[in-house]
Amino acid sequence: MDSKVYGYVRVSSKDQNDDRQVLAMRQFGIPDEQIFIEKRSGKDFNRPIYQALLQMLRPGDVLVIKSIDRLGRNYLESIDQWRMITREKKAAIVVLEVSLLDTRISKDLTGMLISDIVLQLLSYVAETEREFIRSRQKEGIAAAKARGVRFGAKPKKKPACYKQCVEKWQAGEISARTAAKECGISHKTFLRWVSQEAKNNDDHAKKEKSS
Repeated sequence: MDSKVYGYVRVSSKDQNDDRQVLAMRQFGIPDEQIFIEKRSGKDFNRPIYQALLQMLRPGDVLVIKSIDRLGRNYLESIDQWRMITREKKAAIVVLEVSLLDTRISKDLTGMLISDIVLQLLSYVAETEREFIRSRQKEGIAAAKARGVRFGAKPKKKPACYKQCVEKWQAGEISARTAAKECGISHKTFLRWVSQEAKNNDDHAKKEKSS
């Protein structure tokens, strides 16, 4: 049976562009029907399209990826997958961005050793870089919070009729649902605003009393 060449393309989310990876696969000579595209995080290998591709791999087949992080983002798991594909399934792997990571070239012990060393080094560097980025992001968020920067959705502005609606509701003239409808907000939001204002007023009164 003739060996087949498969391309594996992965992006982390549906809105990310996979064009460059797909183009690289086509330039390598892989037909579209043998290019597997997955839009899923690389944090682990529980990915349906990747797992389906693994089931198709036969001895002598070739799996092509653009870069090592397209296989996966986890250092130890990537190495395990690499060894499983090349040694258990006896398929080859080609990483387009790193010429040394082409197991078709040298299948002797020295070639496999060099490939393994390069793979481990690149996987380690990639994971270390991601950890560094995550650490810097946390530091940046912490520093921003210390400066008073708020994250998340911007608080909704109270409409001009809000105060009047609250007074009518408190007087028993309208229900909370009617008041919310007149303000153009949800019943839940109206009650939350009223509750928060009552709490703020209570806190203010306690503060004034203690001073």
